[in-house]
Amino acid sequence: MATEGRGRKRRRSIGEFMNSGDWSDYWTTRISRAEQGRIWVRGYPLEEIIEKLSFVESMWLLLRGELPTKQQAAIWELTMKVAMDQQFISSAACAARFVASAHPESPIPAVAAGILAHGSVTGSPRPAAEMIYGAHELMQREGLSREDAAASAVDRYLQEQGTVPGFGHPIHKETEPRAELLRRKVRDLGGWGEKAQLFEAIHAALSRRLGKTLPINLAGMVAAVYCELGFDPVEIEALAAVGYGYAIVAHVTEEIREGVPLRVIPDALGAKYAGPSERHIPDDW
Repeated sequence: MATEGRGRKRRRSIGEFMNSGDWSDYWTTRISRAEQGRIWVRGYPLEEIIEKLSFVESMWLLLRGELPTKQQAAIWELTMKVAMDQQFISSAACAARFVASAHPESPIPAVAAGILAHGSVTGSPRPAAEMIYGAHELMQREGLSREDAAASAVDRYLQEQGTVPGFGHPIHKETEPRAELLRRKVRDLGGWGEKAQLFEAIHAALSRRLGKTLPINLAGMVAAVYCELGFDPVEIEALAAVGYGYAIVAHVTEEIREGVPLRVIPDALGAKYAGPSERHIPDDW
């Protein structure tokens, strides 16, 4: 099967199977195998994984297919817990609690709502990761310096989107404390490599272009670290949502146990009508 992009397999269409009549590998996975009384994950017996690996090491194996180095495991553990929670700043927590307030019989719909609320404007590191990979590929393809590739990325995003992903925060105006902690710890572990340094160069280029410095936000810093670890943007987006999933569970269960049934937004909390004043349908309508 042909490969495309960063080592990804080419997706086949249903028509190819129907035309060939060969369905032998229609359902194929390299992740796990199960038989009577036995389970293997990426070729390793499940018993060995449970007995010998940490949770982070086990999840890395599940996702990447090979065991992590000690450095990779330590960096990934930092990345998975750094976005633990931030009160109600996350739209995902608010969405989850709204659903939990209206459906306290089960936490599942509310947890799903919280996961579904993750996106490009609610903390997903995917846009920044795509930017980093794109700038890195441009640097290699065109032989550009890191600074030139960074400036090109800034120009492109400002022209096409008006913003550059990974920078700015609604309440942390100078420094995003979680982001800076992650950068410092990853540097201490020796994991701040070429792609992460390129992201810093993008930050510097943006500051020069704007004439002011926006803080690197957590989504941007997480994207840089995940790129260093070799995850692709699709994985990065999903892992960010899953990583915040524990906070969603905490918010949902708190809402069900202690919250307000059927939460609303009253005028005192910012609800405002901005439509036309009272009017009436003409009598001769």
